[in-house]
Amino acid sequence: MASSLIANAIQINFDSVLGISDNDGMVNMFKALEASGLRGFLGCPSTLYERELEQFLDTAIMKEGDITCAVSGKYVAISESRFAEVFGLPTEGYTNISAVPKDLVYDARSIFSQSGEPVSFSCKKRLLKYEYLLLNDILAKSLTVKAGSFDAITHERFLMMTAIHFGIKVNWRKILFEVLKEMVDKTIKRAKGFTVQIYVLLKSDPAVTLGDAMTFPQLKILSAKTVSTYVATNKTIDSSDETVEPGVAKVAIVRKKSVLKKKCQAPC
Repeated sequence: MASSLIANAIQINFDSVLGISDNDGMVNMFKALEASGLRGFLGCPSTLYERELEQFLDTAIMKEGDITCAVSGKYVAISESRFAEVFGLPTEGYTNISAVPKDLVYDARSIFSQSGEPVSFSCKKRLLKYEYLLLNDILAKSLTVKAGSFDAITHERFLMMTAIHFGIKVNWRKILFEVLKEMVDKTIKRAKGFTVQIYVLLKSDPAVTLGDAMTFPQLKILSAKTVSTYVATNKTIDSSDETVEPGVAKVAIVRKKSVLKKKCQAPC
């Protein structure tokens, strides 16, 4: 159960990634992410309690704006204010991410681009610099909790990336609690996530007794080492993509041969 829910999860060891010495762009991205007020949410202790998570997902319902559930024989209520307090989330700023100033979004199209040419709001992530490619993955897997392919940037995530890069205040309490409410709403088909964060919320309730803990996979925790591997892997992929480019010419040659063959078969 837990393994499926953390398949796309990402946690961040901020102390480690902020100490990266050979990639200023990556360090600046993590500094912006920390300054946005998300360190407590993305960098919380990475411990797993599978039985309690199953109980939460099976019993959680919305009641008068709060999320209530039954865990370890105890009823637990999670309010928006408690959710924000546990993770130290900002409570002021944009609650509608589409309100991010358009001029900043326009500037971000070039700033995020690997080539320097403006990218579109919804583009292939391979067009981004590595630090923003990674930021997109963090937002997709740990904040918006996307299911399926992660190859494309959505407009929503591009706006979030812009807000984080430029230091725009975002009410993460409101936005992230809405995501959690959608996860527990049985009428909405939404990918499950916030795996580690749910454990932290349950652990913060003195009435709940948690069982045996599982270790969160180290490879899913961003550190200086895993970020270095991430960059090296994507550079290798980019290099492989460059060797594929001549395939366009190959297709053209095949088509040309096909046309010549048809001409030869036609009566003179």
